[in-house]
Order: sequence, then C-alpha cells, then structure tokens
Amino acid sequence: MTTNGGFTPVFCTVVPPHILDKLAQAEDPILAGPARRTLERDAYQRTHRRMTTVLGAPTAAPPAEAAAGKPHRTIHDAEHKTELPGKKVRGEGDEPGKDATVNRAYAGLGATFELFLKAYQRDSIDGGGLPLDATVHYDEDYGNAFWNGEQMVFGDGDGEIFLDFTIPIDVIGHELTHGVTQYTANLTYFGQPGALNESMSDVFGSLIKQYTLGQTAAEADWLIGAGLLAPRVTGKALRSMKEPGTAYDDDVLGKDPQPATMDDYVRTGRDNGGVHINSGIPNHAFYLAATTLGGHAWERAGQIWYDVLTGGELKEQALFADFATLTVAAAKARYGDGGEELQAVLKAWEQVGVRTL
Repeated sequence: MTTNGGFTPVFCTVVPPHILDKLAQAEDPILAGPARRTLERDAYQRTHRRMTTVLGAPTAAPPAEAAAGKPHRTIHDAEHKTELPGKKVRGEGDEPGKDATVNRAYAGLGATFELFLKAYQRDSIDGGGLPLDATVHYDEDYGNAFWNGEQMVFGDGDGEIFLDFTIPIDVIGHELTHGVTQYTANLTYFGQPGALNESMSDVFGSLIKQYTLGQTAAEADWLIGAGLLAPRVTGKALRSMKEPGTAYDDDVLGKDPQPATMDDYVRTGRDNGGVHINSGIPNHAFYLAATTLGGHAWERAGQIWYDVLTGGELKEQALFADFATLTVAAAKARYGDGGEELQAVLKAWEQVGVRTL
C-alpha cells in the first residue's frame, strides 16, 4: 500500500481536456472564452501541483474534537477568485445556510465518507480520519471540478455548457475517490494505469450516488455527471458506464469518444494518454459485473474492486489485464471458486476484451 512513500503529485479533473479543447475552438466567444480560461487555470494548477509537492502524500491529522468514524468537513468559498482554500463558510455540524452550492458540497462529502465507512469500513479517504475540505465558487465561469491532492474544488460552470459542479453527487464522489487511490494504489496518471485511476473514480462515484439513492444495479442510470450539462447541450452526462460513447453527441462538444471494449481502444498522447477516454473499458466491465450480480452494486462487485484497490498488490503501473487478473483473484478469495461472483467478473472482462493473466 502506498501512503506517504513514493507519492506522485496528481491534479485530477472531472471534465476531460478533449471536451474543453472542443469548446475552446467554438466560434461563439460565449462558449470559447470560459473553456479557454478553464484550460489555462487547469494547466496552472497542474504545474503548481508538480512544483509544490514534496515527496510524500500530504497528511492532515484529524482535529482533536473529531470523533473516529465521523466526518470532519470544512467548506470554503473562493468568492470567484483562485486563491485556495478561500473563506470558511461551513464547518462540521453547522446548520445548512442559504447557499445551495455550499450545502450540496457538504452533503456530497458526507455521502462519500458514509459509503466508504459503511460499505468498506474505511475511515475517510486515507483510512485514518482525514479531514475533508472543499472550496466552492472557484474562479469566474470555471468549467471543472478537481482534486489537487489535498482538497476538492468546484467551479460554478458557465451556465451555457456546464451548470454548478456540486449538482451531481457522483462528481463529488469521483474526485474524492482520486484521494482514496492516492493513498492506496497510487496509480500512475498516464495511459492504462491512468485510465484505471479515472475508472476507479467513476466506479465509486457511481456507487456513492447509488448508495445515497438506495438504488440497485438495475435501477441505477450508470451515468457520470447527469445534471451537469446545461439544457442547450445535446447529451445526458459526461460519461456512461452502461454504454460508453453515448453520453453526448453535440454540435459543439462533438461525440463522446469513450470505447466500451479493447477493439476500439484509443491511442493518443493527449489527456495523459487518453485517461478519460479509455476508462470507458474498465468502467463497462464493472457495469457488466455489477448488473450480472444484481442487488446493490456496492456490496459484491464494489467490494471486489475495493479489495483490489486497497489490497497492496495493485502496482502503480498496472495495465488493464493486471487489474482484471487481480479482480479474479479477489473474487475467489472473498467468495470462493464456485461462486457466481467469480463467473460474473470473468465474463465481464471477457466481454470488454481484456484478458486475465
């Protein structure tokens, strides 16, 4: 398990660069301007993250008053500036205020904490009660949300393409799960390990949404970021785990490029080797395993994926086949050789074209 040693500084956003690149090229300056500024801000944060991170994951001890097994949340308001964390506007246990964005961020942090604690007995994202900090109202018309290795940050969107980034609870869960990955497998953020990193965040982001809504695998929409796209956009979400490549098909954004199987694997040097694109393949494998097993997806399928992420065998440079092989081993270890769990996992990877070793 990687905690403080060998930590790689990573800046992870929920909206992939290929979407913002498309928007930045739009003829309409109302669409292109915010996208360009968002890309510039993301590039700055990414560089700043690399330059200011020393070897070793950031650590923050829970405050003395924090009880074990309880969240310790702090929400800040950047007031449309870029200095982090901004002005504190809500602490743990404070009553909801009038700002719906602050309240959604607070609730989303709590929902993420609850799933990991109740389903997997994990106390916060580091397993040791790490305080959960978030900043809302970041920058002007900022079209993204990110995890910077220490905290969550949410933009308000431009109102034309993206709405408030605290609206979809799975976006909040997605970004916080990057923190879980950071403190466990620490998957390299490039190529297949980077796509696995992104997929882990989509998987658990979706599970947090399903857990909050009390949905079964059959009832879930398996969309990431539903409710984020503005009405003018022809699309339903950022990504679909059920049908990768179908989340949007818009005259400005273009068509969702995610593949569902290895037959359509995208080779590119952009987006850190396509981490937000090829994540569709392991995403779809999880969807297939979870829906085959039925019931609540966080219980059996989610448990297997969690066991692999946190078990200490998943290497930082793991490829899809390495991860798939470990899920097979985890299914056997937890549920036995003759269980339907093992067969569901094997079949899922076979269907997306990933061979287990």
